[in-house]
Amino acid sequence: MNTDDKNHVTANARRQSPNSDNVTARPLGQASRLWGGRFEKSTDAMINDFQASIDFDKRMYREDIEGSTAHAKMLAAQGIISDDDANKICAGLQKIREQIDAGEFEFSVELEDIHMNVEKALTDSIGAAGGRLHTARSRNDQVALDTHLYIRRQVREIQRLIAELQTALVNAAEKNSDVIMPGYTHLQRAQPILLAHHLLAYFSMLQRDFERFNGVYQRADIMPLGAGALAGTTLPIDREFVARELNFNAIYSNSLDAVSDRDYLLEFLAAASILMVHLSRFSEEIILWCSREFSFVELDDAHCTGSSMMPQKKNPDVPELVRGKTGRVIGHLTALLTTVKALPLAYNKDLQEDKEGVFDALDTVKFSLAVFAQIIDGMKIRRNNMRRAVEEDFSNATDLADYLVKKNLPFRQAHEVAGKLVHYCIERGVYLKDLSLTDFKKFSPLFDADIHDAIKPETCVAARNSLGGTSPQQVAAQISAARTIIDTQRKI
Repeated sequence: MNTDDKNHVTANARRQSPNSDNVTARPLGQASRLWGGRFEKSTDAMINDFQASIDFDKRMYREDIEGSTAHAKMLAAQGIISDDDANKICAGLQKIREQIDAGEFEFSVELEDIHMNVEKALTDSIGAAGGRLHTARSRNDQVALDTHLYIRRQVREIQRLIAELQTALVNAAEKNSDVIMPGYTHLQRAQPILLAHHLLAYFSMLQRDFERFNGVYQRADIMPLGAGALAGTTLPIDREFVARELNFNAIYSNSLDAVSDRDYLLEFLAAASILMVHLSRFSEEIILWCSREFSFVELDDAHCTGSSMMPQKKNPDVPELVRGKTGRVIGHLTALLTTVKALPLAYNKDLQEDKEGVFDALDTVKFSLAVFAQIIDGMKIRRNNMRRAVEEDFSNATDLADYLVKKNLPFRQAHEVAGKLVHYCIERGVYLKDLSLTDFKKFSPLFDADIHDAIKPETCVAARNSLGGTSPQQVAAQISAARTIIDTQRKI
């Protein structure tokens, strides 16, 4: 996670302390503002604070400078500004980037956003040439460009973290490929499965997440610059030039759509929400598995905390926090959907509300993925407890019925026989494995001496060799396919 992504100021912090985190409220005369020519009064200080976005959109400074550099080169190539001015602009922008990278740049709340902070610093540094940078563009298409560039970069980072978590899952599956555990439905023991099969189910969920983010990247990979405020520009710009400079594969064909589209952010938040739901489901299972009632796994001490009162406690705080933060990301999706649901074309100030939620969701998703991979890597599997769980239950009852089906008894009758045998065991406080052949034959003459082998957990698991099943052969094939998928994803 990048330093600027980690250290951004949240919305609450901004409203409580607008001057924090290298953001100052130095006074500017109205004429000094880059848009102040039409105004006679200075903006109220409270209004400055309320509408400023610099404390959170400053994290897009790389994208803002990258987009401005491409724009300046295009203006020069089209003869709209001189080559000398373009060179000064590009050099000045690079210097500003270096200052921000080094933490030496002073941001101003009164300059509102990253765009105006950079442009004002540029003009102060290089003079009149800096004032030519904004030719043929608006902050409307500029912020859209920055956000597209930023989301493209962040999507690839999220996909890298997804692949890392998938790798941890595959490693754990391969390392514990012979561990048998109960599979559950309704949180009741259902049928024996391999632990590896269970872990690989989450691999598959994460794979769909990875592919969903490919779609997010595709929708973010459209270049909006050149749309101006809403209607384009009268100047002879070359949008294709800028798209090539910034490696965009497509350009918005409608200027109104270019400055008002936030679908790609909604898609990002939707994909992020589904991803967090997957992590939350896994978190819930890990929390259950850590409990004394299950005792299937133990998390590494480095990934847990204790109690200030109860000395014996080892709390699975990390999966609990991931589970809790899922609601936070879902909330950001709901908030942005609500923000855009009734906005007329084209740009409206409401759209400034898109960034805080998106940035927070990005940070939450990236951190959750990173810590989850560590949890899986450090998790200790209590294989004996898992084995005991499948031996001291009736999860082999389906296999008992299947045994009779293979002897040509209709399944419904076989199901009834198996159910009666389970009831018989419960009344006597025993399990199917404890019954004698004589006991079995009381319920059906089709039972033979091989019935005990047929209902062993290993036999039950091995017999489920249908495509995608839990048999060792099928799970080995799933692990091999997963390794291939991860190798492919790392090339993106």
